[in-house]
Amino acid sequence: MSKKKSSNIQAYFTIGIFIVEFIISYFIYKKVLGSAANFENMDPEKGHPLNVLGTVYKGGFIVPILITINLVIITFFIERLITLLRARGTGNVSNFVVNIRELVENDRIDEAMAACDRQKGSIGNVVRAGLEKYTLVANDSSMDKESKMAAIQKDLEESTSLELPMLSKNLVILSTCASIATLVGLIGTVLGMIRAFAALANAGAPDANALAIGISEALINTALGITGSCIAIIFYNMFTTQIDRITYGIDEANFSILQTFAAKKH
Repeated sequence: MSKKKSSNIQAYFTIGIFIVEFIISYFIYKKVLGSAANFENMDPEKGHPLNVLGTVYKGGFIVPILITINLVIITFFIERLITLLRARGTGNVSNFVVNIRELVENDRIDEAMAACDRQKGSIGNVVRAGLEKYTLVANDSSMDKESKMAAIQKDLEESTSLELPMLSKNLVILSTCASIATLVGLIGTVLGMIRAFAALANAGAPDANALAIGISEALINTALGITGSCIAIIFYNMFTTQIDRITYGIDEANFSILQTFAAKKH
């Protein structure tokens, strides 16, 4: 499958997730938050909210958009969590790197490969590819030492370049949600304040119901937007930290393989 076709499928899949989760969010907004049981006189539009669900409903049409953003954040948090757990493999990355270094230094390449098979994940795949190249060129008399090291390094770099994009994929969605959640919440806040000031501007006594609805709309949208943004930022930073650790482990293992080859093969 070409990269362009794969990218298109990924884009359609992401759009599909947004559409499905918006439908779910709208259902939650109308049927759960907007249930008649949450309001006085069983009237979602004019009745006073009796609980938190009814209060959130008063946030207006921006609420299902914010719920959608929060659901997208949760969805891609789960997706990235599963992906990075697989990328780390089955064991501790630091212990794996130390073990590989010791095995390679003692020329126990087969055992190092077996350790990679047990570790699995991105780091196990990259290191195993390097070790395979290591054994392939080690006894090749047609190549000099520099050529052998260049071949091993090239293979390690190619394997790494294939694994790293998978680690950072979809993180841009989390960072985007972190930005737009606050902005969408502010839009709801402005609309709510407009409604509140319009209620105060009425001739004679202000429309208390419209004023309350406007203030509720402003505060609820602000709260949902900031909450979504905070969660997305926390998840994004957590995942980037994990990716840095995996990348560092890969680089350290690759360096150990090259240094060992340089020191022992003449």
